[in-house]
Amino acid sequence: MPAAAHPQTREFRAFLTNLDYARKMVVAGQSLAAFQSPVIDIGDFYRAAWVQSVSAIDHWFHEELYRRVAELAAADSPGMPYQLTRFELPLVKVEEVRRGTITLADAVSGHVRAKWGNAALQNPRKISEALKLVTEEDVWAKAAIQLNQWNHGRTSFNAQSLKQQYNSITERRNRIAHDADLLDGDLKRRREISDADVTDAIDWIERIALAIATVLG
Repeated sequence: MPAAAHPQTREFRAFLTNLDYARKMVVAGQSLAAFQSPVIDIGDFYRAAWVQSVSAIDHWFHEELYRRVAELAAADSPGMPYQLTRFELPLVKVEEVRRGTITLADAVSGHVRAKWGNAALQNPRKISEALKLVTEEDVWAKAAIQLNQWNHGRTSFNAQSLKQQYNSITERRNRIAHDADLLDGDLKRRREISDADVTDAIDWIERIALAIATVLG
C-alpha cells in the first residue's frame, strides 16, 4: 500500500473494517488448507472474501456519496457541483422544505439516498455518475495519477487502465455471486482461486478507494 494516511471519516473506517472481514476469511482459508477435506472447498473462503471486498467498496461509495451530498446541500455554496445544482426534488419534498418540516440538506440527502440506495456501485461508469453529484473532478483520471505518484512513477495508470483493473475485480465477483464461479459451459468445475489471487484483489480495492478518497479531498 502507498504510504498515505487513511481518511479518518466514519465512512472510511467502516470500509476498512469491512475489508478486514475479507482478509480474515483469507486467513481462515489458509489455516484450513492443510486439512483438505472432500466436504470443504478452501476456495470458497477465498470466493467469499472476494465478494466481501467488493461489497466493502460498494458500501463505501454509497456512504461517501450521502455524506458529501448532505454537507454540500447544507453549505448551499455557489461552488456546488453542477449535477447537484440540477438534482430534482419531488414536489412533496419541496413543500416540506417550504413548510420548514425538513431542511433542504436533509431533503436532498434523503432523495439521493432513495435514488442511489439500490444501485450497485461496482461499475466505473455508474460510480462516475454518482460522484458527479459531489465533485467536478474526473475521479478515475485523478486517482490514476495519484497511484502513479505513490508508486514513484513505476506505474503508468490512466483512467482507462485503472477502470479496467477495477472491472477485472468486480467481474470476478459477479461470476462468483451469479454463476457460482463455474467455468464457462461447465456445470461442475469452478475457476481456480488462491489466497494470493484474493489478497491481491483486496489490496487493489483498498488502493483504489484510498486514491479516490484522496481525489475527493
